[in-house]
Amino acid sequence: MDLLQAYAEGGEFDIDDANSPPPQNPPTATDADDTITSSPDSSPMRLSLPSKSSAPKVDDTMLALTVTGNKAQSKPLDPTQHMVSFNPTYDQLWAPIYGPAHPYAKDGIAQGLRNHKLGFVEDASIEPFVFDEQYNTFYKYGYAADPSGNNFVGDLDKLQESGAVSVYNIPQNEQKRRRIDKKKEKLEKLGEVDGEEAGDMDVSEVDNPATEAWIRKNSKSPWAGKREGVGGELTEEQKKYAEEYAKKKGEGENEGGKSNAGMADKSTFHGKEERDYQGRSWIAPPKDAKASNDHCYTPKRLVHTWSGHTKGVSAIRFFPKHGHLLLSAGMDTKVKIWDVYNSGKCMRTYMGHSKAVRDIWFSNDGSKFLTASYDKNIKYWDTETGQVISTFSTGKIPYVVRLNPDEDKQNVLLAGMSDKKIVQWDMNTGQITQEYDQHLGAVNTITFVDNNRRFVTSSDDKSLRVWEFGIPVVIKYISEPHMHSMPSIALHPNSNWLAAQSLDNQILIYSTRERFQLNKKKRFAGHIVAGYACQVNFSPDGRFVMSGDGEGRCWFWDWKSCRVFKTLKCHEGVCIGCEWHPLEQSKVATCGWDGQIKYWEVGDLDDLYRQAYLSGTNLEDEEVCSTCGWTTFEDGVCPTCGSCYNLYDVKPFSGPMMVEPQKS
Repeated sequence: MDLLQAYAEGGEFDIDDANSPPPQNPPTATDADDTITSSPDSSPMRLSLPSKSSAPKVDDTMLALTVTGNKAQSKPLDPTQHMVSFNPTYDQLWAPIYGPAHPYAKDGIAQGLRNHKLGFVEDASIEPFVFDEQYNTFYKYGYAADPSGNNFVGDLDKLQESGAVSVYNIPQNEQKRRRIDKKKEKLEKLGEVDGEEAGDMDVSEVDNPATEAWIRKNSKSPWAGKREGVGGELTEEQKKYAEEYAKKKGEGENEGGKSNAGMADKSTFHGKEERDYQGRSWIAPPKDAKASNDHCYTPKRLVHTWSGHTKGVSAIRFFPKHGHLLLSAGMDTKVKIWDVYNSGKCMRTYMGHSKAVRDIWFSNDGSKFLTASYDKNIKYWDTETGQVISTFSTGKIPYVVRLNPDEDKQNVLLAGMSDKKIVQWDMNTGQITQEYDQHLGAVNTITFVDNNRRFVTSSDDKSLRVWEFGIPVVIKYISEPHMHSMPSIALHPNSNWLAAQSLDNQILIYSTRERFQLNKKKRFAGHIVAGYACQVNFSPDGRFVMSGDGEGRCWFWDWKSCRVFKTLKCHEGVCIGCEWHPLEQSKVATCGWDGQIKYWEVGDLDDLYRQAYLSGTNLEDEEVCSTCGWTTFEDGVCPTCGSCYNLYDVKPFSGPMMVEPQKS
């Protein structure tokens, strides 16, 4: 206890000394005062213990430098060391590392620390309005606020002069002064007052009708300072320019007639030669081309594929009466004509439209054809040479073009436009001779009936209208609440019926007699055409109705029974058009939005007949299909009418292609 008390009183004593033997010489009185304290209440000797610290020894060199304000305070941390023996400041932790100067960096910043070509740029959270304000202020006044602090950068002298104003923070007196200066400049430009008067005049007086300044300002006409006529004759250069301008304007106005076509219109011939050794043109039909059979058969086998268009194909037309050429209209602004009989290649490409081609139509002899495009132009082409004969336009988009089928009226053009009109041109003069304006929507189809004395039109207004040719008065108006828009109409080969493609996924039949009644007993359905203007067509003998659909299939219906005869998967996407060959009754061409044109025919009938004959089946005693003329056998199912198809069960009933094989 005495030792602890001595330690508390601050005396010094070494433990080693306490454990060592007593010294030889006893301490003197003076030494005893320092080390030994006597008290009447305690023992005569008290010892003091030395101080000890349990904290580890640390290197306080950097700490000492920090306290003394040495320059090491701003020295950054060494990234290679693994331990920090002092408490660094925020600036030391975030100070950039200054290594050896980069040979291509003038500021000495290492290439790895650069995120901008001018150095290192830090991200800052700034509102777009604040940024625009400071950006525009800097480029107008030369200074801007520093986003990292409360100071400014740039021209500080200008900052003091303008009072740290920004482009969006202009004082009221400055705004008023600018308005006054602006009005003064306006008055000086008008020449109504002199510059000195404008400086002395109060702008409020100019706006007050009761003041003399307002009367002087408004006493003259706004046109008082302008010349009222040409002050002299035109120079030769001005006359030349005026003549050229008038000529261009006259060519551009062309109300719908003939224009000097051929400037941007061109065509490319892809065949070997345009005339053969006998001097016949490449569009001349083959002499042996004639109908091979009275009966038409539904195709099933793909014969050929044309894929020259880079975008979808919107319409196809066979060469009239012979079908040895096929014309196609593409959404790639091009029209192509293909060889069907011989090489199967593209013969000529017609380029003259700037947008997708909507419709095409041949003349009766096939030597010329029409094209209608979304560029609002209708062009009349020469099929053989590829030259544009005429161009017609009303400033609206033509959706359908037709020529009058009469031989003596091949110069009459009818076009259904997007502005609800059917426009009639005389192509010889280039003038509009008639306008049929009764529809309430864009006109989609034009179909001639009754020996070409009348024509039927359909429109987006969900109605059918019958017109007398040349008379713009509707003689029959067909519109029912259940009717939908009909984007395609085809005439039956016997000219007594119209097949109308309705957008409610069915084909409706109308009579072409006087009353144009709907035939409720005939309705063809099963396909999906809602939203697509899929073409409807008939076989040349009128026994089949066919149409494309929105899923790429081509549908065939029997005309008498209205049942689905066959479906073909033709295209990837929409099958928009289909045409039956006029002479080869078993061949069909289809086109789609996949950019392809496909040619289909019935199966190998010779092989079919040969296999049935060699199977030993008696073909003479069998029953004949009343629909398609094929002979049925044991199962009683016709291969073109039913779903089952057996080569040994059926043979074609008649046809010049069938040659009976001889037994060896």
